[in-house]
Amino acid sequence: MNLKIFIRIILFPVIFLTGNISFAQLNNPVICKIYGSVYLEEDPKKADFKVYVETSEAFADLIVFLQNNRLYADKAGLWYLSESRNIADFRIFITESKKNSDFTIFYTKTESFAGCPR
Repeated sequence: MNLKIFIRIILFPVIFLTGNISFAQLNNPVICKIYGSVYLEEDPKKADFKVYVETSEAFADLIVFLQNNRLYADKAGLWYLSESRNIADFRIFITESKKNSDFTIFYTKTESFAGCPR
């Protein structure tokens, strides 16, 4: 009887939450709404987000496709890299350390794969 209660109260919510949403998305739901023009900031204090670039799509919180035109960057994960911080919708800093990042991204070559993977 105690095992059934443990599974219902503790394990089910943990499995449910971790299976559908990554930890970063759970803590910061804005991640899936980042799109548009993005400026790559050199100073982490001026950035809106600190981002780590993953080498694998499976572990990324957001899949990013780089657009050539700002007008086409209109859905989650579609970014246009802006040369001016004044006209950018978001400013991000690419960090070398995963533990210092707000979330992780993976650059894809296919536009339809962009967005939140979960």
